[in-house]
Amino acid sequence: MTDDPHAKGSVGYVMEMGALKRAKRSGWWIAGVKDPETIAEHSFRTAIIGSVLAMMEGADPAKVALLCTFHDTQETRVGDIPWIGRRYLTAAKNEDVTADQVADAHPAVAAGIQAVVEEYEHGESPEVLIAHDADKLECMIQGLEYLEQGYSNAQEWVASTRAKLKTPSAIALADAAQGMSSIEWQRTYLR
Repeated sequence: MTDDPHAKGSVGYVMEMGALKRAKRSGWWIAGVKDPETIAEHSFRTAIIGSVLAMMEGADPAKVALLCTFHDTQETRVGDIPWIGRRYLTAAKNEDVTADQVADAHPAVAAGIQAVVEEYEHGESPEVLIAHDADKLECMIQGLEYLEQGYSNAQEWVASTRAKLKTPSAIALADAAQGMSSIEWQRTYLR
């Protein structure tokens, strides 16, 4: 067993991130979804979407994937507060939550994670714009999947997140997603 406090602090952060695999995205409950996706499931597909968008936009897919991976990590501490709830609550800034989360981590880990979160929250690079679009596009696509499952109230999420997309690639993917079923991808192999 190690007595290295930085190792314990770093692995503590890694273990804390495991909570994202169990925490549900609570905004979908407002739409009536009984068993919504977890925060980790959302973040995983957001990172994939971000990478795809970055490739389409000529940006750095690895950087976008990194931004997307860490964009909701603070929700281990503050939960997934739906937009309607934010009207009534004053939550800590994501940068402050992250600083607390990595306070005991290896200094390079703490600085690296804090830099990623700071950039996601305040950066203006093409990668940041794409990461924000990836977050919205993932929500829109998840909404389309919930619509297919009979959750008609998800339509509001689909429309509102679709309207916030900025990059041409995100808009193109949103348009394509709205014209196909969630299992259409497998038809290539079923012919």
